[in-house]
Amino acid sequence: MKVYENTGNKDTRSGFGAGLTQLGKTNEKVVALCADLTGSLKMNEFAANHPDRFFQVGIAEANMMGIAAGLTIGGKIPFTGTFANFSTGRVYDQIRQSIAYSDKNVKICASHSGLTLGEDGATHQILEDIGLMKMLPGMTVINTCDFNQTKAATLAIADYHGPVYLRFGRPKVANFTPENGDFQIGKAVHLQEGTDVTIVATGHLVWEALEAAKELNEKGISADVINIHTIKPLDEKAIIDSVKKTGCIVTAEEHNFLGGLGESVARTLAQHHPAPQEFVATQDTFGESGTPAQLLEKYGLNAANIVSKAQAVVKRK
Repeated sequence: MKVYENTGNKDTRSGFGAGLTQLGKTNEKVVALCADLTGSLKMNEFAANHPDRFFQVGIAEANMMGIAAGLTIGGKIPFTGTFANFSTGRVYDQIRQSIAYSDKNVKICASHSGLTLGEDGATHQILEDIGLMKMLPGMTVINTCDFNQTKAATLAIADYHGPVYLRFGRPKVANFTPENGDFQIGKAVHLQEGTDVTIVATGHLVWEALEAAKELNEKGISADVINIHTIKPLDEKAIIDSVKKTGCIVTAEEHNFLGGLGESVARTLAQHHPAPQEFVATQDTFGESGTPAQLLEKYGLNAANIVSKAQAVVKRK
């Protein structure tokens, strides 16, 4: 089995910041807007280097989305930045009407997603945002796994015309994808070949899936591991081809099992190749205050639970 090396823990939000900084130098159409969280979103360098292309709108997220939509009419490529909760739930009407329905070329960039926001607690830990965004017609939904992939995705969405939701996080996590790697929107990354169970993961759970695959291998279970960084449009072929080989699947995400990646995968399989599926996700619940590590363990968003679900789904074949 292939072994992936963690080159050093980094936060995915810094990957976004690095990508935005690079875009500032290479694409004059790129502008950035922030809702009073420039430091948290790692947008400082862009703001310092391009003050004429950076707009600090304050704690006025709905206004930020409206401004971003308007800027696209003049040919600009706006990147909005705030926490995932404020990027989606607080401004859903503005995104629906002014961005999605109007097919505006806005890049909604959201940090501090999921439980790993940590100590700020349930009011800030949005676990419904993927569902909210993927249900909007025409919205592309991306959830990256590490620093390198987040930087690559940030660069890629600038060249893609259409509304995009880019989701990333707060904590430092394993950085294991190739530096300066190619990022193809809508194309899954096949990380490891296996024959007994498919593990499809997104975001912070991709590294946990790789760790689970190592443990499963020691138990005599061969796991096919796929990184789904783009939840919409979903790479259905990659999922179907894998499940045809393994006969069962586990989906893993830092999101509610209702409305997330797992549900999209279940729909795909129901339509094209029904197979046993287990879900690693939050179970229709809000989060709570705690460290990212404590919360991931309590809510079962870790390698240990992926192993358990894989063992269970293999028995269902």
